[in-house]
Amino acid sequence: MARRLRFNGTDSKNGGCPAVHEDVDSGEIIVQGRPVTDPEDLGQLQHFGPNDVAVAVPRELLVNHGPKEMHRVPKLIDLEEFGRLFHHFEHSAWHLETRRGYASDREDEGYAVFLETGEAPMDLDSDWCQNIRRQTEAGKYVGRVRVVDNPPTDGQRFLLSYARCNAATGEDARNLWREDAERAHLPAEDFWLFDSRLVAILRFDDEDVFHDVEIITEPAEVLRYCQVRDAAVHASIPYDAFAAQLKG
Repeated sequence: MARRLRFNGTDSKNGGCPAVHEDVDSGEIIVQGRPVTDPEDLGQLQHFGPNDVAVAVPRELLVNHGPKEMHRVPKLIDLEEFGRLFHHFEHSAWHLETRRGYASDREDEGYAVFLETGEAPMDLDSDWCQNIRRQTEAGKYVGRVRVVDNPPTDGQRFLLSYARCNAATGEDARNLWREDAERAHLPAEDFWLFDSRLVAILRFDDEDVFHDVEIITEPAEVLRYCQVRDAAVHASIPYDAFAAQLKG
């Protein structure tokens, strides 16, 4: 069975080696770099076995992208504290959505309307929409990329229709197919990235119920999520162009 590897980062300026990956199940670190093959160099390595392979990487790669502790202890915040982040961010808030559905959407009155009519109702007077409009009108950037299955689930179709509301508040709402997300090595997790310095990982149970939020501020980890954001935005297209693909 293949490992489940997470890309941690690279200091390469051209997208190649060296790089660090992590096995999300075992916690093992996979380092890729330039092979060390000179027999005299290999002869200096202690405990080097016949099936071992040595690679050389810059020191800053391990400093910037290697683990900083044996076990990361999650820092959790409640939903009230999470909500305050949307009022106090300084310049940007960006969201990656990867789930096939959300319990909160299915409980929304507008979801039933969507299932009946094919169009999600817009409520631009909601607290959420009013706040996001205030933020974008103040010159701040708010955006999101939604990953969509082929064919889309009802929950994904609902959010694609609701994206009209997102865009009306000034959000940069975008979509991409799941196969394109996998090709871009995007993680299968939902998170918000605030001001390129704080990551809020949204944690759900198996019934798609949103429970709590894990906060990450460690610079190397935040950098990895910034790279995910850049890759997601590059691979995605505006929601209206995506919706046109479905109709076509």
